[in-house]
Amino acid sequence: MTSSQRASRIEIRRRSREGGPFARLAEDVRRGLTKTRKELPPKYFYDARGAELFEQISELPEYYLTRTEHALLAQIADPVVASFRPTTLVEFGSGSSRKTRILLDAIARAGLLDLYVPIDVSEEMLRQTAHALGENYPGLRIHGVIGDFEEHVEALPEGGPRLIIFLGSTIGNLTPDEATGFLRNVARVLAPQDRFLLGTDLVKEVDVLERAYNDTAGVTATFNRNILSVINQRLNAHFDLDRFDHSAFYNREESRIEMHLVARESHRVAIGAIDLTVDFSKGESIRTEISCKYTQAMVEAMLEKAGLRMTRWDTDTNHFFALSLSAALH
Repeated sequence: MTSSQRASRIEIRRRSREGGPFARLAEDVRRGLTKTRKELPPKYFYDARGAELFEQISELPEYYLTRTEHALLAQIADPVVASFRPTTLVEFGSGSSRKTRILLDAIARAGLLDLYVPIDVSEEMLRQTAHALGENYPGLRIHGVIGDFEEHVEALPEGGPRLIIFLGSTIGNLTPDEATGFLRNVARVLAPQDRFLLGTDLVKEVDVLERAYNDTAGVTATFNRNILSVINQRLNAHFDLDRFDHSAFYNREESRIEMHLVARESHRVAIGAIDLTVDFSKGESIRTEISCKYTQAMVEAMLEKAGLRMTRWDTDTNHFFALSLSAALH
């Protein structure tokens, strides 16, 4: 039986964590909502509803990121694969893996495709994606990891060469120190024959940036408030979503978009599962996301600081978005 006739092997692993599956959420919510300036990690947008909303956002006319990266991937996939002939594709924050198929197809065209390793915090999304890809790529082994990409870099299976990818400018959701820490972990696990493909959103006109996070249809606002729905469902909280307005703006000093939920009035919220009561004053906000914007020099410096050497840089004709390929310095 040929590899194209074999059924795919799908393995989903949950990294054990003391305290149950929502322990990290509880910890992050307690820490973030008791700060003087309240904040929540953006990874908690992505339950099934959040993933669905983000798919809608990616189709909006104002949101250039997804379609620009998609087109750029289609241009470079074959030459990237030809440059080091990977047999394994590893993806951090895999989501629906729509863009991933471009790279899987390129590796398959080269006759090299063997293993796909998606890493994602959403078990439901990971299982749906794994089974869909298993049907579309007969013979492909899929080793899914349910977990946080910031914590599970060491979970990567050996073998390869491996193409490790981090797309969607998700790196921009991390502070500079967090981004460097994540990239250092990637550098540590990269073998000499492996490569790392990173998607980064670039600095551009402020109005273009701000429109992308303030769509006229209000989908991003709904997506932003969904993080409160996740906390309500998983931590027995009592957030009234209608009491918060969506706000997104460009912070020039930090070179990033910031997304906030702003309290329309003073009120109190109980979060039963962690025995926490949170007071909001009118106009007080929860920062739910940062999205850093980069120049080529900033990306090169960030990679080099983490122990990575850029070997390829590609951008679209508008210079809105970039994909960089890197190898480990060691």
